Order: sequence, then C-alpha cells, then structure tokens
Amino acid sequence: MKKVLIIGSGAREHALAQTFLRSQQVNQVIVAPGNDGMTDAGIQRESILVTDLHALRDFALAQAIDLTFVGNEEPLTLGIVDLFEAAGLTIFGPSKAAAQLEGSKSFTNELLNKYDIPTASSQTVHTLAQAETVVKTFGLPIVFKLDGLALGKGVTIIFDEAQAVTYLTRLYKDSPTAVLVIEEYLEGVEFSVFTLVGSNGVMVHAPLAQDHKRRFDQDKGPNTGGMGAYSPVRWISETTKSQAISELVTPTIMAMQKEGTPFTGVLYTGVMLTKTGPKVIEFNVRFGDPEAQVVLPQYTGDFYALILNLLNGRSTANKWQIDDVYVGVVLVSEGYPESPVRGARVPLPENVTPLTMNYAGVQAGMANGGRVVTVIGHDKTATYAQQKVYNKIDSLDTELRYRHDIAYQAVDSERQTL
Repeated sequence: MKKVLIIGSGAREHALAQTFLRSQQVNQVIVAPGNDGMTDAGIQRESILVTDLHALRDFALAQAIDLTFVGNEEPLTLGIVDLFEAAGLTIFGPSKAAAQLEGSKSFTNELLNKYDIPTASSQTVHTLAQAETVVKTFGLPIVFKLDGLALGKGVTIIFDEAQAVTYLTRLYKDSPTAVLVIEEYLEGVEFSVFTLVGSNGVMVHAPLAQDHKRRFDQDKGPNTGGMGAYSPVRWISETTKSQAISELVTPTIMAMQKEGTPFTGVLYTGVMLTKTGPKVIEFNVRFGDPEAQVVLPQYTGDFYALILNLLNGRSTANKWQIDDVYVGVVLVSEGYPESPVRGARVPLPENVTPLTMNYAGVQAGMANGGRVVTVIGHDKTATYAQQKVYNKIDSLDTELRYRHDIAYQAVDSERQTL
C-alpha cells in the first residue's frame, strides 16, 4: 500500500486527501501541516510549515513517501519540486521556473503576448508616474494586479479616477518598489479550467468550475480567496470549453515547453468569455480553493493511478461523473476578509450528514482563520444541489458567516430553460 504526502493546510488539501484515500492503492495520507478539522480515518497531520522545504523533503525521505502532491502555491514558487526531484522523490507540481505562471504576472503576460495567446492588453509599471500614465492611456474601468503571489486577493478593479489615485498613492507610499501589472478591463462570463499536466505534455481536463470571489450576495463587497463554487458549469457549451482549451490552455503548455520551462502539475486557467471569444484572465499552478472541493469529488477513477500515469507521460481516460452538479459554500469568520474574528465554534461533520465538509482554518474545534469550512452537496441539478446545501447550512447553530447565493448563475440558467 502507498503513502501520499499533501502539502498545505486548507479545505483544498482536505479534499485532496479524501480523493487520494478513495484509491485502492493508498492507505495513508499525510497532510503537512493540515489543520485540526482533518479527522478522517487514514489522514495524518504533520506540523511542518509549507515554506520549510528542506524539512518537508527530509520528512518525505524518512517516511518513504510514494507520492507528494503540492496543494499550496507558495512552496511551488519557492522551488519545492526541484528540491524533491533532486532527492529522488516523486512529486506532482511545476518546477520553480514553471511556477512563474502564477508567481509572476509580468512573466505570464510576456509569455502570452509572445505566443499570441488571447488575453487582456497590459503593461507592467514600477513607479507611480508610470502607473498614472498607463491609467490615462487605458482609460476606465481598469484592472490592477500586484506582481507576485497574493493568495487570490491581489486583483483590484478600478472604476473611477479617485479610486485609482487612492490605490496608487497608497501602494507606492507603502511599497516604493512595488511591481504592478495594469490591464484593460474585460467584460463577459468568467469560468475556470483545471488541467492536470504530465510529462511530454499529456493532459487531463477536469469539469469546468465557477467560483464566487466577492464577500457578499449579488457579488458585492471586497474580493476574497473564494466564498463558494460549483461544477460542472453546464450552461457553458462544450464548444466554448473546447475553444478555451485549444486556444488558451494547450498553446500555453506548448509555449512553456518551447521556452525551456516545461509545465507539470495542475494548471488553473481563469477564463473570461468575451464577445470576441475566450481570453486568459490569470493562471494558477495548483487547484483553486474552493473549486477543488467541488471538482475533485467528481473523479470516479483511481486518482493515485491518474497522477502516476501523468508523471510517466502515459495518456489516461477521463473519468469524471456527468450526472450531478456539485455546490460548495464556504463558511467564514465574522469580519472576513479584512479582520477575521477567531474563536467561533466550528460545526462537526455529523452536523451536515450526508453532505461533505472540508475544513480550513480550524484549531481545537474553533475558527482559527478567515475561511473555516466548505460545505459540499450534489444533486441532479444546480437548483436541487443549492437547496440541499443551504437547507443544511441554514439549520446550523453557528456564528460563522456565508453567502446565500452560491451557484446563482447555474440556477438562473436552469430557470430560463424551464
């Protein structure tokens, strides 16, 4: 039997652990560092920070880990895959050079422009004066993206001149050396493509997902790491999905190979479906959170075997369910995202049976962070799945907060077809 190490601590890593444990080949999954909510049989937690790469490598060697799967983006951009591979360890994820697709927005934009992969027009600036000039050139609305990792919260949409002045003045006062990518504002429908990429460019595409970044109902309030998601996105046509893959995903994988930085791991392509076709909004080099919590349960095959096949460059059948829609709602601490209040009691798994819980910021049964738990349910339609999840959540005795309209796009689409 095999042992798998998952690096990360959130609900995404909890979902990954559950997915690997469904494999008949895996009897133990170790999550480093994990959190106190991961109490499933077969899951062990090891308190090693995701940034302590050498300690993680030494642990994997000492425990004779068969496969390491990196859930969190930070160790990827620090080069954990390079370090593990040098030690002869099997690990799934991109090299430090390839992880620049998420770690450096300027790198990504240069790559997309060089290979004519559709995306927003953009310019990278290093000073306040440069930023002010670009804003005047691009016009409003406009998008500001901090170069580097921002945990899903580094994007700001600017709608008026006063907002732009305030943002830029504060940024370059607090961080005089900040690198800012300024992009044209794209209008359209946003969705996510998750592609598992193996050696030799072998690819497996997961069902489409759509997340909800804004904190409050009706997409109001500040951006967050994600308040909920659903998958598959049935109202996005197969033609559009195929176009996004053939025009955005595949050319990017091929471009990375040509640049000498071949990509292996999970490529998360954020897509905006505009009037002129799909365009890249951003790339991440790992599963999204909360998208992973609604995508991974849909895999019906042996996930451990899938990853090994990909690492060995072997093509494999797509084994994703097609019958149900999965809806996940994130419960967060009061005050999230600006000032999360810790200490709220966290619901136990039996409180939502037969739904699934994936835990994130939990310590000793209490909320210990902003996003605390994702509650996931599924049914034949998005409408039924949404009702199932909210009926259960609304009955919980909890101080945690949540949006009440996750998957509203899918529900609206189903109503229009009745």
